[in-house]
Amino acid sequence: MDVLKKIPVREQEPKVRAANFEEVCYGYDQKEAMEEATRCINCKNAKCIEGCPVAINIPGFIAEVKEGRFEEAYQVISQASALPAVCGRVCPQESQCEGRCIRGVKGEPVSIGKLERFVADWARENNIKPEPAKEKKHHKVAVIGSGPAGLTCAGDLAKMGYDVTIFEALHEAGGVLIYGIPEFRLPKEKVVAKEIENVKALGVKIETNVVIGKATTIDELMEEEGFEAVFIGSGAGLPKFMGIPGENANGVFSANEYLTRNNLMKAFQEDYDTPIARGKKVAVVGGGNVAMDAARTALRLGAEVHIVYRRSEEELPARVEEVHHAKEEGIIFDLLTNPVEILADDNGWVKGMRCICMELGEPDSSGRRRPVEVPGSEFELELDTVIMSLGTSPNPLISSTTEGLEINKWKCIIADENNGKTTKEGVYAGGDAVTGAATVILAMGAGKAAAKGIDEYLSAR
Repeated sequence: MDVLKKIPVREQEPKVRAANFEEVCYGYDQKEAMEEATRCINCKNAKCIEGCPVAINIPGFIAEVKEGRFEEAYQVISQASALPAVCGRVCPQESQCEGRCIRGVKGEPVSIGKLERFVADWARENNIKPEPAKEKKHHKVAVIGSGPAGLTCAGDLAKMGYDVTIFEALHEAGGVLIYGIPEFRLPKEKVVAKEIENVKALGVKIETNVVIGKATTIDELMEEEGFEAVFIGSGAGLPKFMGIPGENANGVFSANEYLTRNNLMKAFQEDYDTPIARGKKVAVVGGGNVAMDAARTALRLGAEVHIVYRRSEEELPARVEEVHHAKEEGIIFDLLTNPVEILADDNGWVKGMRCICMELGEPDSSGRRRPVEVPGSEFELELDTVIMSLGTSPNPLISSTTEGLEINKWKCIIADENNGKTTKEGVYAGGDAVTGAATVILAMGAGKAAAKGIDEYLSAR
């Protein structure tokens, strides 16, 4: 065994997986997991923990895996994380825990994410549950949204003994884990549903089809229904568009809508009558993880797919692994390219997109080199579907119906990043509703911080 290299992870062949919605990565088996765990040198000053937004005791759980004590490894992880099977699949470990791994200085870092996934999957297959609270606290807490921030906050509060109810606007719990991330990256029944069951096993109640700001308000929850604290983890589901001519044409989607129709409303299944434009030639505008998800979904629905991104590959914000998988599957990358107009036929349906070539100039405020148009370089792409993946912002419904809850100029809720405290007493917030669109694990970290803040607030009453 070469200790400088990770144990390889088995995956579906690119040509096979490009035609199905089954999970791409198979993960480790017991032998592979134990062998990979031996690569961890169990640092006394573990930088990997510092890189984890929910502060999992990474050397602690890996030490248990090394000895084949998988149940003990799961309990170590579940002390810090409510969604280990999710995180093991979708976290950007390369820029977090694995990015800090000392083993990575002179070789490849320990495959922390794949080990976390293995432990969580083993626990699920062996019906191992996280340990519930031993004592109950007689305080009611409402959590708005059942995505990663809400589930984490609810799970942590339940472990502390609080009476927690999650209110979810959609008909199924899970938030972005259900509607945003495709089945081939995050299986819904096998993984997400089971993780939610584990949160419910801690005593958390979940009410679906409740739109806060319509069905009831935060003020009513606190004044009429006896909730002493509220956590807002409603995410950022309001899509952004470019504002170019032709964006109202038939066949133009936001990535949010496209993925929701496919994932939650099961448009990919022949027996579901969910309308979705199954284009033959699709362009996805954007370069983040959501763009990769939308592109790889369109590919699986039978299209030739182009990623249109105005910067170079070096500036792509998506995970390296997601870009690699997209390329393997046959996604075409039109880099240093920016749309200027969407073209429609006489019936109002997309028939193409006029683009212009870009070059990189001086760095902008984000530190990335600013893309500049190349004069006279316009060209047309023949298309029948365009998916805009330009980011999202929070829906203002909650903030506009809650007295005393302040938002910033981006319509994000203003909250303390250390404890989630907002400008309204007893109300806390975290995740995309505060930061704008970000990663699952950062939302979980915010939910965790808010749970601690709520506990301190209620304990002092």
